[in-house]
Amino acid sequence: MGYKANPDDRSDNVEKLQDMVENTIENIEKAQETAEFSSGEERARIEAKNHRREESLEGFRSEIRDEASARENGYK
Repeated sequence: MGYKANPDDRSDNVEKLQDMVENTIENIEKAQETAEFSSGEERARIEAKNHRREESLEGFRSEIRDEASARENGYK
């Protein structure tokens, strides 16, 4: 029995990416609250992770722009 690929459905990619942005921002905020009560090594780990999250946000926002443009152009 052969593998059948699902059709490429990009219709809700912008919304999914926006949800990912919102969730990441919430995680950053929660981590910052935790960092306030942390010290030393734990605080450094939290700050490093939040830095990576900030970088991810840049990528998500770039993808949102790309997907929104593709949606406007009919996903060609």
